[in-house]
Amino acid sequence: MHAHFMNLALQEAKQAMREDEVPIGAVVVHGDRIIARAHNQREQLRDPTAHAEMIAITQAAEARQSWRLDDCTLYVTLEPCPMCAGAIVLARIPTVVYGAADPKAGAVRTLYRLLDDDRLNHRCLIVSGVLAEPCGQLLTQFFQEQRRLS
Repeated sequence: MHAHFMNLALQEAKQAMREDEVPIGAVVVHGDRIIARAHNQREQLRDPTAHAEMIAITQAAEARQSWRLDDCTLYVTLEPCPMCAGAIVLARIPTVVYGAADPKAGAVRTLYRLLDDDRLNHRCLIVSGVLAEPCGQLLTQFFQEQRRLS
């Protein structure tokens, strides 16, 4: 089941790549229904906070008519950064599934452990490495192309 929803997040990441955005995609699921899907739009919106997770969380809150997403699962192709991990905690999302680890900004397992820190008022169940290889390959391909063009 995780692979199915991660594949949908990968579709979003591929859309980001077509738009010349860093290819990261996110999907929020409530029960077995997708209530939000998004991809990075920092360049397009000229907004440093326009990460896939942030946009998907906003869409999901609108769909649920509540900022509390305590019955949802977030799927994202790359390990969330500190900003996105903070939003996940604040939205009370109980389960986060991600693909590739992020050695430069990962705030779930790699650099920080914000989603299961006992000092915070909310902790998440974390499933890491789902379709990690295709998630990571998409990012590698994107950055190789960026370096080639510069």
